[in-house]
Amino acid sequence: MSADTPSVADVGEFGVISRITAGLRQPPSTLLGPGDDAAVIAASDGRVVASTDVLVENVHFRLDWSNPDHVGRKAVAVNLADVAAMGAVPTAVLVGLACPPSTPADVLAGISGGIAAAATAAGAGVVGGDLVGAPQLVISITALGDLGGRAPVTRAGARPGDVVAVTGRIGWSAAGLATLSRGFRSPVAVVAAHRVPEPPYAAGPAAADAGATAMVDVSDGLLADLGHVAAASTVAIDVRSDALELPQKLVDVAAALGADPMRWVLTGGEDHALAATFPGAVPDGWRVIGTVAEGSGVTVDGRPYEGASGWQHWG
Repeated sequence: MSADTPSVADVGEFGVISRITAGLRQPPSTLLGPGDDAAVIAASDGRVVASTDVLVENVHFRLDWSNPDHVGRKAVAVNLADVAAMGAVPTAVLVGLACPPSTPADVLAGISGGIAAAATAAGAGVVGGDLVGAPQLVISITALGDLGGRAPVTRAGARPGDVVAVTGRIGWSAAGLATLSRGFRSPVAVVAAHRVPEPPYAAGPAAADAGATAMVDVSDGLLADLGHVAAASTVAIDVRSDALELPQKLVDVAAALGADPMRWVLTGGEDHALAATFPGAVPDGWRVIGTVAEGSGVTVDGRPYEGASGWQHWG
């Protein structure tokens, strides 16, 4: 970063906001976008799905591992995945951003550009937010969604006899994190998976239409998040390891790093795939990986899993 690159303090709060909001495209659901005290979003269903996540520098992302555009895209993905996991279609995001006054304005421009691009790709608008000074870079996204007349798919509906299925990639972000942690920047595929998740947004509403009884965003790890479903539904879930996809790329990376690729698949977080339970056949793009029965907890091949089941703050 050159010495003459302006900081956010040089540009000023409203100058930064103007840069962020210039040229934002809005979907039809945005009735009033940025520039007023609050936005107005159409809610034709009469209900709004809402979710919030906070990303903290050096906890959820590092600017020496990811560029600002990556960070912005990731901030949106982790939130809109939650909306999709309820069976809703993303409509809007609100952005809260805190940073030190010395932060280069180009960094915020990159983050906001990534946010706008990821929201637009998901069919959502960036409709407002807040910008404040703080000792550390923090991004908070509130995501909104439209159920389109569907009942929300919660974690509490799984029933004995249901099958468990997943869609989207799992284990890739964990492989990317392990690669970056060892000081490498390749293979590009796994590093990119950690930098920018690719949640299967459309699969959430499709699962709801297909009769999914419970659903969850796989953010902390497959076993950990299925554990939330099992607890909320008061059922037992068993995962079959032979039903899980183990891509050759993960096998190769694990061999190079001396790691267990199946552990990445079972416990690795931040891929933001979707896991759901169904009473029968599953929609296209979903893979059956287990079953629901009476009881409690999550097992793998009928046995308790040894070791941590996923990420846990303060754990």
